[in-house]
Amino acid sequence: MTPTAPDSRPIEINRRAALAAGLTGTLALGGRSRAADAKAARPSGSFTLGLNTATIRGQKLGIVEIVDVASKAGYRGLEPWLDEIHRYKDEGGSLDDLGKRLRDAGLSVESAIDFFEWSVDDPERRRKGLEAARRSMDALRRIGAKRVAAPASGATDAAVELPRLVERYRALLELGDQFGVVPEAEVWGPSKTLGNLAEAVYVATAAGHPKACVLPDVYHLHRGGSPFEGLKLLGPAAFSVMHFNDYPRVDDPKTLNDSDRVYPGDGVAPIRSILETLAAGGFQVMLSLEVFNRDYWAQDPAEVAATGLRKMRGLVDSL
Repeated sequence: MTPTAPDSRPIEINRRAALAAGLTGTLALGGRSRAADAKAARPSGSFTLGLNTATIRGQKLGIVEIVDVASKAGYRGLEPWLDEIHRYKDEGGSLDDLGKRLRDAGLSVESAIDFFEWSVDDPERRRKGLEAARRSMDALRRIGAKRVAAPASGATDAAVELPRLVERYRALLELGDQFGVVPEAEVWGPSKTLGNLAEAVYVATAAGHPKACVLPDVYHLHRGGSPFEGLKLLGPAAFSVMHFNDYPRVDDPKTLNDSDRVYPGDGVAPIRSILETLAAGGFQVMLSLEVFNRDYWAQDPAEVAATGLRKMRGLVDSL
């Protein structure tokens, strides 16, 4: 199925009602009443709806096909995995051409996914990890990407002391400065390093770099025991991308795994509260649909992409 592309008018939302116009993949939220307009501007935020390519990863599409699916569905953001980009390049594809294709499709690469070992204690593994990060950041620069996820890959089974992690994240940020790509300290719920929002925020804050930021994920925040109320303590500089998904009700969140993720709104996560927090806080954030659901992987990728966008759009509209 080829979904119909939406029109380009934004939605504005105040405390009493949602004044709906047509929606695009970018949804603007204005937290103002008429009375407030006469006095002072209230905080407002905006959401760009993006597709993390893991959502249709099981269909094993090439990056060019993925761009086509995302564009036709109506997304305005894309979060590709680096293995897809490297494979395209290794098979003779031009990264400059890929960047043009993305721009022509109206897709902004707000973030990308990679697993270089920047945080591990072993010096040789860390050196190789930074070499891998350099290669990935160079590729991302050429396609116009802005950020790259930096989970504590390779350091998940044993905790790395936070002061050492701060130094290593700072070094990774300085490497990113060379390519204009910002590494995001990503929260991984099951990990013993950067397994919760508090640790990621501490590392980003203590790094003392103007572009330091974190990458939260609805599923991973729940899986790692991070209270969603913690988001209320953060400002818009904390993150520009959030992995958006949902999860089923279980007695013990630690029994959940990546494949349990479902479309936003189809589980029990406090999605509305999360969106209200971000809107009130003035966040300018891409909600990146990231699910690893094997049932979805067995479906038509165009249908999965369209369904995910429709559900995210409906949630924002409901505010």
